[in-house]
Amino acid sequence: MQAAIGVSDMKGVAAEIVCDRFSDEGWVRTSVHVPSEMELMLYVNKQELVTILCTPTKLNFLVLGFLYTEGIISDINDVNILRVCEEESVADVRLKNSEYQLPTQRKITSGCGGGAAFKTQGQQVDSDLVIKPTEVLSLMKQLQEQMELYRLSGGVHTSALADTKKLLLVAEDIGRHNTLDKIQGECLARELSTRDKLLLTTGRVSSEMLLKAAKMQAPVVVSLHSPTGGAVSLARDLGITLVGHARGRRLQVYSHPKRIGCSTN
Repeated sequence: MQAAIGVSDMKGVAAEIVCDRFSDEGWVRTSVHVPSEMELMLYVNKQELVTILCTPTKLNFLVLGFLYTEGIISDINDVNILRVCEEESVADVRLKNSEYQLPTQRKITSGCGGGAAFKTQGQQVDSDLVIKPTEVLSLMKQLQEQMELYRLSGGVHTSALADTKKLLLVAEDIGRHNTLDKIQGECLARELSTRDKLLLTTGRVSSEMLLKAAKMQAPVVVSLHSPTGGAVSLARDLGITLVGHARGRRLQVYSHPKRIGCSTN
C-alpha cells in the first residue's frame, strides 16, 4: 500500500509557525504546524492551461491526473515530456500531439482555492462490484488512520483508492479535487487500474468530484461528510453508489444502494 506522507518527510509540506493559543488556562504562546500551499502554473505545449492551488507533494501525479480526468490525455503515452519545477512553481508538459488544441472554457469548482475544471459530462459506470457496509466502514477507518498530514497540521483533505479489503493509494492535499487527481496520476504512472475500485475521501463530494470518479470508473464513492445535491443527481445518472457520513458504525447511501447490500426501495 502507498501510504500518505510520513511525519519525517513533512519538510516543505507543513510549516512550523508560532501562534497564541487560548484555553481555560488562559493564553500561551506555542508552535504549531500548518499545511503548505503553492500555486502551480501548468503549461501544456508551451501554453498556460491553468494554475492549481495545491499542497507541494506528488506534483507529477497531480499534473498527470488533472490532464487525464479533464480529458486532455487518454493515457500516459500521450505525454512526451513532463517537468515539474517546484522552485519556480511551474509544470511543463509537452504532448506527443504538438498540435493539440487546449480547452478554453473553464468552470470554477467548489474546491479549496477555487479550482478550475474543463470537463462537464461524465461517463457511465458499469460495474459488478459488491461490498458490505461493514467493509466500507472498515476502509474508512483505515483512511482515518492514514491521515498523517491532517493529524500534524489539519487543514487538508485525504482520499484513497481501495479494493474491498484494503487501501491501495493515499493522497493528501489542501484541495479535495487535487487528492483524486494525485491518485489518478499515480495510477497512470504505476499502471494501476482504477476500474471497479472504491474512492474514499474526507471532503464533501461535489459534482466535479463525481465526474472525476466516473472518469476513473470507480463505482463506489465514500465520504466522511455529505454530498451536494448535484453530486447525488450525477451519481444516480452515472451508476455510482454514493455514500456519505461514513464513520463509526453508520453510513448513508444516496444512490444505487444494492451495490452495498441494501434491499429497501
